Amino acid sequence: MIEHKELSTFDELIEKEHGPIGSDSRVEYEARAQMFIVSEMLKAARKEAKLTQEELAIKAGTQKSYISKIENGKGNIQLSTLIRIFEKGLNRKIGFTFL
Repeated sequence: MIEHKELSTFDELIEKEHGPIGSDSRVEYEARAQMFIVSEMLKAARKEAKLTQEELAIKAGTQKSYISKIENGKGNIQLSTLIRIFEKGLNRKIGFTFL
């Protein structure tokens, strides 16, 4: 187990646990973190719209299993499909910010 007593910021913790920005470990961690965020956003939006995964899939023109994979952070998301799910399935827009 890694000692954390000397750490004072979240950024220091992430670097200690996953390596510096750009390292393979850090890139993998950040990709998983982004997938988790997308999955939680989709799940929350679907529940707010009071739709089942099946209903959302039908509206978005995809499969229930695909919606389930995304919501569980296990899917490989194509951007065009994600946009279609939010726009056609949930009547929502997606915004992007480049950092």
